[in-house]
Amino acid sequence: MKTSDRVLLGSGVLIPCWLLLGVALTALAYPGYSHLQQAMSELGAQGAPTHGFSAWVNNLPLGLLFILFGLGVARRFAGSKLALLSALLIGLHGLGSLGTGYFACDQGCAPAQPSLSQQLHNLAGLLMFVSLTLACALWIVLARRLLQSPGLALFSALCLVLAIVTVWLMATEVASGQLFGLYQRLNYGISVLWVAALALQVLRASVGRTAQPSTAASAM
Repeated sequence: MKTSDRVLLGSGVLIPCWLLLGVALTALAYPGYSHLQQAMSELGAQGAPTHGFSAWVNNLPLGLLFILFGLGVARRFAGSKLALLSALLIGLHGLGSLGTGYFACDQGCAPAQPSLSQQLHNLAGLLMFVSLTLACALWIVLARRLLQSPGLALFSALCLVLAIVTVWLMATEVASGQLFGLYQRLNYGISVLWVAALALQVLRASVGRTAQPSTAASAM
């Protein structure tokens, strides 16, 4: 595998680390911010103390990492139409992340009369959820077919179920907002951990393929 392909796939491993550090560090500059109750988008909302830099620390770099990882998946599995579809979905998730950063939500992120920016922010967020959830679903099949990994297939199925359950819990907390932040973090955390698991498995399988010819040559 080329070094450039390893870098592209390695970006998937970096995503959960970037998300954790980016949100945690940005929240430190937001007095009284609650990870349990407030959405991550509130860090970049209009009027928020962190509005000026949150998107540059979180949404935009994460969007680029997802696009790079999607490109890596496409290059690695260019012969599989389903894998290419999953790569496209991962790339669309990255574009959605860029959109949620560019179109900031209104203050509080849940106004009675949302602005155009809020509406576009919501659409970009919906694109993020749908695209990555569908990509995860595809790898329930692809993990066995392309990587011979029943473990990744099972993990993908588990992440799919948990993503749907947690988004339902988010919906139940929209009105009260008591634990919306917690459920959102669980939902997205599950998704980015799945991405990292996929990246690691693809990198491991690629290293194994590279090592096999060398082992065979040594035995001759």
